[in-house]
Amino acid sequence: MQSFDSKGQFSLSRVRSPRYQPWASARTLHFTAILFFSCWTGSVAALPSLDTLLNPIRQQYHLPALAAAVVVDGEVQAAGAVGVRKEGATRRVRLSDRWHIGSCTKSMTASLAGLLIQEGRFEWTTPVGELFPDLRDAMQAEWRSATLEQLLKNQAGAPESLDKDGLWTLLWLRHGLPAMEQRSMLARVLLTKQTPQDAPGTHFRYSNAGFALAGHAIELKLGTPWETLLVKRLARPIGLRSVGFGCTASPGKLNGPWGHHRDDTGVNVPDEPGPNGDNPAAIGPGGTVHCTILDLARYARWHLRGARGQGTLLRPETFSRLHQPYRGGGATTYAGGWNVVPRAWGDGEVLTHNGSNTKNFAVIWIAPKRNFAVVVCTNLGGDVAAQATDETAAALIRKYLTQGK
Repeated sequence: MQSFDSKGQFSLSRVRSPRYQPWASARTLHFTAILFFSCWTGSVAALPSLDTLLNPIRQQYHLPALAAAVVVDGEVQAAGAVGVRKEGATRRVRLSDRWHIGSCTKSMTASLAGLLIQEGRFEWTTPVGELFPDLRDAMQAEWRSATLEQLLKNQAGAPESLDKDGLWTLLWLRHGLPAMEQRSMLARVLLTKQTPQDAPGTHFRYSNAGFALAGHAIELKLGTPWETLLVKRLARPIGLRSVGFGCTASPGKLNGPWGHHRDDTGVNVPDEPGPNGDNPAAIGPGGTVHCTILDLARYARWHLRGARGQGTLLRPETFSRLHQPYRGGGATTYAGGWNVVPRAWGDGEVLTHNGSNTKNFAVIWIAPKRNFAVVVCTNLGGDVAAQATDETAAALIRKYLTQGK
């Protein structure tokens, strides 16, 4: 992912987003995305618009659409959405549209886990052998000592790729099953047929599979799918009304932004919602959430306040644990779904993460010491989208934090 250096310029910092590997053969089955259309109904008329800042960047990078919002002094202060829902169409995006946030989902899963730890349902140190009691006897011995916290901080040895044993293909072929059943199969194959790629707690390895295991452990414990729990236990209590999963529009309709990829000639190609529209729900806890840009800003504000000791729902010590990189073997800046990095414009450490399913791109930056956050989304995947969203974030940081300083 792209990140700002101490001068607010761009420096490359590799953090992978969810791998998107469509089962692209004649046997491809239709993937029906799970959509929750619970609309946020509050007024946004009083918010200053960012459209005049966003439009030149959208045009420079030839994005179908671009959206952003900023949190200044702990409150959402401005937002904007420019461009079209689908390349070649005229239907313009709106602030009420939902955007796919990819791996920014990871911190939501970690936050949900933190809530359940507060309730005494788990501990940070609960081992995988206890998280999956039905698989304990059959699982590879190396998995049994890995902990929930290690899963949530990419230190459990979970694989970066799900290609081994044809697991990724199997997940695509079973995408029509309920999401909880898909994750059950993923857990069974990973834990009983494969060993961790590293000894747990010794090495950072970015993994959607690790978060899928954590999400499945949560849903097994409560007997309710992760998607339902995320909405009812986390999103709604903190005021997020637009959170859903999968594609941001219905198949064949322009009721939301379509994802796009850029072909070899530089043309934006729309990807119709539905078949191959998003990753399988099996890895949902690692990257299938969508929401409005305003709800994404509210989510960033929630973590911002938590980092400043002013949070709700979670205790200060829970926020602190979520924002703390894993301190075991293998130095890393990765916390519970966040990268923790120093930035001069943030007066110290900031929290950040990006996300992409190769058809959309999102990024979050949170500067606790400046009481500031910025979120940016586009309905295009790839390197160009990463550059454009970073430039947008940089422009908003300059405008609201560093201009004239």
